[in-house]
Amino acid sequence: MKDLSIIIVSYNVKHYLEQCLHSVFAASEGLEVEVFVVDNASTDGSTDFLRQRFSHSDYPNLRIIDSGNNLGFGKANNLAVKMAHGRYVLFLNPDTVITEHTLGDCLRFADAHPQLGALGVKMLKDNGTFAYESRRGLPTPWTAFCKMSGLASVFPHSRLFGRYYLRYLDKEEAAEIDIISGAFMMARREALEKVGLFDEQFFMYGEDIDLSYRLLLGGYKNYYLPTPILHYKGESTQKNSYRYVHVFYQAMLLFFRKHYRQASLLLALPVQMAILGRALCALMARKWNGARESLFPPRPQAWRCCYVGRNAEQALALARHFGLEMTCVEADATTHEGGHEMLEEAREALFVAYDMEQFNYGDVLRNFADGTHHRYMGFFYPDTSTLVTGGDIYVLPDNHRR
Repeated sequence: MKDLSIIIVSYNVKHYLEQCLHSVFAASEGLEVEVFVVDNASTDGSTDFLRQRFSHSDYPNLRIIDSGNNLGFGKANNLAVKMAHGRYVLFLNPDTVITEHTLGDCLRFADAHPQLGALGVKMLKDNGTFAYESRRGLPTPWTAFCKMSGLASVFPHSRLFGRYYLRYLDKEEAAEIDIISGAFMMARREALEKVGLFDEQFFMYGEDIDLSYRLLLGGYKNYYLPTPILHYKGESTQKNSYRYVHVFYQAMLLFFRKHYRQASLLLALPVQMAILGRALCALMARKWNGARESLFPPRPQAWRCCYVGRNAEQALALARHFGLEMTCVEADATTHEGGHEMLEEAREALFVAYDMEQFNYGDVLRNFADGTHHRYMGFFYPDTSTLVTGGDIYVLPDNHRR
């Protein structure tokens, strides 16, 4: 039996997925790992792209599955779990980047805690700040109401009102928690066999909450481990999006009805009112922002990037092609210019793009980890002349490469 089965469900994010896979294979050295990519009927040519970049001869432990249609998050993951052979199963989002020690850290922790049902990690946004969805409490009717009504945002560190994101816990210490994010959820296989897989009633959002809770009901413990990864999207969707509010809170309501049927109408009604209120606020905010941008168009801002590495000519060729303002710092992982000090030097840059021939993923996340520098991570890949950022991806055409 393999140590770990990694399952990535993807939809129209082929370049983020490519980067995610590179980080996964870098972290898999010395481990028995199998990787499944389930493509949910992407229209960007993801499967052909992946098969070209990750040939079976070079990556025999990678299996690419074309689902044929969009199955949703839970059903697509369940499809791959049934083919998996690992002692643990890692559900991983394609818009994540793990470090070279992430998998080893998680496996060692899980083996040392036999009651572990699932494990989550310290997720960072692309500016290095902590993503609060790394740890969550059980969305009881009260906790869910505090989140939906905004009380959790007003009193984030309160043990009474702020249990949804558990912000009163030290993010640098491992801890027992209730809910693991589906962006990075490593589950014990025997626990999944006992409590079941993702509930396919949840098409998107909520299925990780439901599975985490069922693991607790099954007698297992869920943990947070402060080993860092990058998750570009944070909570994956803009909070002021009407669609996000509708889909996310309807998923929470489904969870509420499934696990708290005994709750009285007095508890259910405030939760439903909070859903309607947040949805209305999101819709009004969207309309207002649209009107404001029409009346007062934002001034175009220069996209400034600082490249760090030893392939400056290639990086500058890409910058010229796309009209990006770029400065260059010649450095690698052994020089101080590639570290945190360099972020202070790149004061005019919005993004700092590290050359991945000279740096590894752990280097980049470590340099950004304090989140006080107001810069964003970028990753430059010389072999494909590709620059990946949280907002945009730039690929230099073959006929412009030297």
